[in-house]
Amino acid sequence: MRTLCASTLIGEFFVIGFAGLVAMQLSGVPTTTVWLVSGIAMLVSLLLCGMLSRPGGVQLGWALQIALIASGFVIPTMFFLGAVFTALWWASVHFGRKVDDARARAAAAG
Repeated sequence: MRTLCASTLIGEFFVIGFAGLVAMQLSGVPTTTVWLVSGIAMLVSLLLCGMLSRPGGVQLGWALQIALIASGFVIPTMFFLGAVFTALWWASVHFGRKVDDARARAAAAG
């Protein structure tokens, strides 16, 4: 699960950075605020890559997905991109757990 989820989070890192560039040009939000929020979200996405195996890591990932969708109020395209990455996050968690279970069964069968 960790590999799939981390891949999704790395993709989000880049999308958040590009969204920051767009928000800087198209929104009425001050540049400092855009980069403060974008920078924190980018940092969170990277830190979550290392926290996925810890308790609460996946739940924090869900919180990031909600924040990504909510960023659509600043850049409307982010409603769509946030929904896409939320679907990717769900698939990463869902199928990642199935892969982890299959590996555990294979290891137990030896």
